[in-house]
Amino acid sequence: MIILGIESTAHTFGASVFDGKNILSNEKKAYTTMSGGMIPAKVADHHVEHGAEIMSLALKKAGMTFEDIDVIAYSASPGIGHMLRIGAVFARTLSLKLNKPLIPVNHCIAHLEIGRFLSGFDDPLLLYASGANTQVIAYESGRYRVFGETLDIGIGNFLDSVGRTMKLGFPAGPKIEKLALESTNYIELPYNVKGMDVSFGGLLTNVKNKLNQGYKLEDLCFSIQETVFAMLVEVCERAIAHTGKKQVVLGGGVGCNKRLKEMLKKMCDERGIDFYSPENEFLVDNAAMIAVAGHYSLETIEVAKSYIDPYLRTDEVEIKYRN
Repeated sequence: MIILGIESTAHTFGASVFDGKNILSNEKKAYTTMSGGMIPAKVADHHVEHGAEIMSLALKKAGMTFEDIDVIAYSASPGIGHMLRIGAVFARTLSLKLNKPLIPVNHCIAHLEIGRFLSGFDDPLLLYASGANTQVIAYESGRYRVFGETLDIGIGNFLDSVGRTMKLGFPAGPKIEKLALESTNYIELPYNVKGMDVSFGGLLTNVKNKLNQGYKLEDLCFSIQETVFAMLVEVCERAIAHTGKKQVVLGGGVGCNKRLKEMLKKMCDERGIDFYSPENEFLVDNAAMIAVAGHYSLETIEVAKSYIDPYLRTDEVEIKYRN
């Protein structure tokens, strides 16, 4: 079965072709700025402008045409409504034109499924660190349960907010990582772990105050990474102890950060459990994960019943294919 995956939850529009065994293509185009953050209406325009081009490129790289597609999987939830609508419109249009069924996919679950597919792990725990989402997820009793999460903003949004204050542009994470490499001077910052959850709001205020006090960017970036990544690793380790899982996968765009990977792997090695981090192209938002998750699910719907849900949580989706 040939699946066309379409991803459009945030700043990236992606398209991928998956044959059930191999990812034949994985194309994307991301919205970026030199300053400030992303304005949803402008990002939606970006997706409209580039969507058809990206889908055609994905099919060309896979050596296929639209007529070869058997089913279309699209990111239906969660995400920013403006962008979700664009991907859904492309998916619905193709479904009607080609008379092919649709598969709605939960974006958060897709991050776990691409890690499970690429690693070959049977039952991993996912540390999901992205722009709007920060969760520790694992399968239990028919659903992907959230064992820990952010109580306010996602780690990626935290980094981007810091980056806007530092005038680093969007996305800010890679630039903060680069600046952090230029320092080993740790500045004490608030460390907010509350049980299995984390909080970044107070830390953001503290960092902004320190910027106004003249602290060096390099020192702050180094200290930010050491603090927030330690928080993530701590709640991940607690979830491992609670669930008894023996495998950990990393997901989300913030997972591209080498320091986070290093800290997470060290924790897993010390506990004697397996760790897997996908290649960066599968950590950031991408359509291959939508296609793979669609392949696992195969719960097709008609266009008339298709939907988007910007606020649907990971643990609200029933996972029938793992029962």
